[in-house]
Amino acid sequence: MNRRHALKALTGLVLCPLCASTGSAAEGAHWTYEGTTGPANWGDVDAASKVCSVGSQQSPIDINGSIKAQLPPLRIAWGKTADTIVNNGHTIQLNTAKGTLTFGGGPYRLLQFHFHRPSEHLIRGKSFPMEAHFVHAHASGALAVVGALMVAGRPNRVFSKIITTMPTHEGETVKADPAINPNGLLPRRLAYYRYPGSLTTPPCSETVEWLLLTDPIQVADADIAGFAKLYAMNARPAQKANRRDVLRSG
Repeated sequence: MNRRHALKALTGLVLCPLCASTGSAAEGAHWTYEGTTGPANWGDVDAASKVCSVGSQQSPIDINGSIKAQLPPLRIAWGKTADTIVNNGHTIQLNTAKGTLTFGGGPYRLLQFHFHRPSEHLIRGKSFPMEAHFVHAHASGALAVVGALMVAGRPNRVFSKIITTMPTHEGETVKADPAINPNGLLPRRLAYYRYPGSLTTPPCSETVEWLLLTDPIQVADADIAGFAKLYAMNARPAQKANRRDVLRSG
């Protein structure tokens, strides 16, 4: 496979990282969050997902400690709208071709964002009600995911609009409401944890630079409940840190 085709295939994966390795949940091997096709057995769903069980830099993790470091600031220049909302059978995902992320090198292009309940990352053993993942790809093929932990509190207008307009049937895609601005899902302060990891769904590729924001965002408890009506649990358990250092911005 030449470089151009390789990047095209990678982009297809990033656009739907919750799909199987073929880029389509319908075409690929079946996986779930429970039972015989749950996280403990993802490494057996197909050959491309073997790293889910044998990888040494898997995500998410429980961040029990971190090293304060002079990390570059996150420079987020996302567009103010999304293109489509997809119920892909594993989560609610919003696709977009607008915006970039830089943190030292770059830029990384924002491709999509989606949600997990409860949070996939833990902080000193603590889980959060939800977590948002903003998936970016660099022209080189490198991936960067910004994670935002979510807690119950003040309503968030962007998240509320997502919940009221999201498709309820698996496989359904709708045009995103113009009021859905991904920037509205960020905390005011962009301090973050950084560590090398993986996609948190099959094929669990260890190609991700994780940038988990230290400050959570608040969303309405009713909206968390609304998401839970579709996906009561779609979070992979924390994986072994395997002596990876987690850096924390100042």
